[in-house]
Amino acid sequence: MKLLKVLLVFAFAALLGACSGGKKGDNLDANSSGVKDGINQSSSIYPWEDPNNPLYNRVVYFEYDKADVKEEGRATIETHSKYLAANPNQRIRLEGHADERGSREYNIGLGERRSQAVRRLMLFQGVADRQLETVSYGEEKPQVEGHDESSWSQNRRVEITYVK
Repeated sequence: MKLLKVLLVFAFAALLGACSGGKKGDNLDANSSGVKDGINQSSSIYPWEDPNNPLYNRVVYFEYDKADVKEEGRATIETHSKYLAANPNQRIRLEGHADERGSREYNIGLGERRSQAVRRLMLFQGVADRQLETVSYGEEKPQVEGHDESSWSQNRRVEITYVK
């Protein structure tokens, strides 16, 4: 009887192993390069975490009291838009920020206008609405502490955060 139980356990374990196997290339994209949805499967590095990848730059900066995307920010948005359009299952969060000047309420609204400006450009460039979410932190999460133009200019931004 014990031998029968042991054999049943081994048979069940073998069956489970066979069910989870699948073909070797199941999780790879069509080019079988070891990359699925832009992710290097062998190293587990997402492209936006690789300093050598253009997706690594995930910040768009703004002028004082403005929500218009500057020309240099458009290149960053275009790079991420192309990636997102090619990877429809990938989602991002656009996090709007402002410097410390202005009331808390005003800065929350300004951060929202900034994140929406980036969102509109991405939608125009082929990103699906379901891939994007926006949030505004206003002045609550400064990138740099300080009370001068150098600090303020780095805090007026939208950060592109990939949702894993």
